[in-house]
Amino acid sequence: MKFGIITHVNHNKTGNEYFGYGPYVREMNIWLNYVDEVLIVAPLMKNKITAIDTAYKHQKIHFEKVPEFNFIGLVNVFYALLKMPVVFWKIFFVMYQADHIHLRCPGNMGLLGCLVQILFPWKKKTAKYAGNWDPKSKQPWTYKLQKYILNNTFLTKNMQVLVYGNWENQSKNIVSFFTATYADVEKQDIEKLDLKNESRFIFTGSLVEGKNPLYALKVINELKKKKFNIILNIYGEGSERISLENYIINNKLGENVFLHGNQNKDVVKEAYKESHFVILPSKSEGWPKTIAEGMFWGCVPIATKVSCLPYMLDFGKRGLLLSMDLKKDVSEIQKIIENDNQFLKASTESVKWSQNYTTDLFESEIKKLVIE
Repeated sequence: MKFGIITHVNHNKTGNEYFGYGPYVREMNIWLNYVDEVLIVAPLMKNKITAIDTAYKHQKIHFEKVPEFNFIGLVNVFYALLKMPVVFWKIFFVMYQADHIHLRCPGNMGLLGCLVQILFPWKKKTAKYAGNWDPKSKQPWTYKLQKYILNNTFLTKNMQVLVYGNWENQSKNIVSFFTATYADVEKQDIEKLDLKNESRFIFTGSLVEGKNPLYALKVINELKKKKFNIILNIYGEGSERISLENYIINNKLGENVFLHGNQNKDVVKEAYKESHFVILPSKSEGWPKTIAEGMFWGCVPIATKVSCLPYMLDFGKRGLLLSMDLKKDVSEIQKIIENDNQFLKASTESVKWSQNYTTDLFESEIKKLVIE
């Protein structure tokens, strides 16, 4: 089987290996266990391989390089239109060759893939929509257009679209799905140290405005003012790092907040084990990987009410849904820190829920999508 992937994820090449963002590539490697040949259309950069990059594991990969582009601002739209003929042709050529077409959405490449796949109604197709599928959420027009095309059974045929959460009034194309990081063999009992002595928080992900890491710092600062012994470990890089560094300095949080940058999966895994809470004040999410991972290791999740997060937290029974009112949120977190029973119950329920979603189950479901 020839498996064609259309994705906006930036790739790098070292020797004969292609690298990309670790969580994405690790997931794709599960799909690739069941295909004979891989055809990839994506941007190919010349960047240094970092700790969060992972290589595809397949012996037969054909890579079609396309330029990066976006539709933000008139200048970028102009340049994007100049690049369109080449990008469209490469997507069409790969889809023509592929036995199974796989789109990664939302993204600029995903948008073009949604349009070109209309020309191949007879081919087997899947799409992974990694963003927020909530029909009521505010999103860029390009995202809305992708969702409209994927959900439309006249334009999009023979397609299974994997989305996070269960939503009303969806077409037969739409399949509620999940993602996973850890295997069944990794399950273990986690004993959390006394959080009254020291309460440890963890934030993992891109340090960008959309993930709102600054709000996590504000929470820690307020808890410190209340004389709690608080630690926040932050894993990730992004444009907000300088702002975070300045906030840490200005509020004398150097002994409370630590920026670790990008680290590999094993380092972050150990950090989850040593943490009491995983925090994500994000403005928008698909399947919030950091929350699911933290819950797997007994961290009580603290997150916003976006996408499928209310479902993941059982509407507050497995953690805390942020109101984004700093005073109120800090008060609710304080109650959990001061109540061992409440913390242990939320931690236990988090583990029980998250450990249902392992890579073993994920692979069994992916196999059905590819082979059946």
